[in-house]
Amino acid sequence: MNRAARLVSIVVLVVFVLASCMTHVHTVGEGPQSFETVSERQWYVLWGLVDITTPDTERMAAGAEDYEIVTEFEILDVVIGFFTGIATVYPRTVKVIK
Repeated sequence: MNRAARLVSIVVLVVFVLASCMTHVHTVGEGPQSFETVSERQWYVLWGLVDITTPDTERMAAGAEDYEIVTEFEILDVVIGFFTGIATVYPRTVKVIK
């Protein structure tokens, strides 16, 4: 394989690995009215089967009636999971956008 094809293959692989394909968005009420964001990390064990922590999204919303909940694997979650995955511990980021 020549150098250009190898570079393209690596770039495509990186794009797919770091694309945050595990993003879920839930809209509450009319959705966010500003871009104030509160985020917490949720932790799982046994390859994501059992959650250790569950962020309280109502507390994170602080009484707001219109907001959006975004759960995703960010690049930092991937890096942390790379090191903690040996012990089957994986993080995920939960954001509330008010």
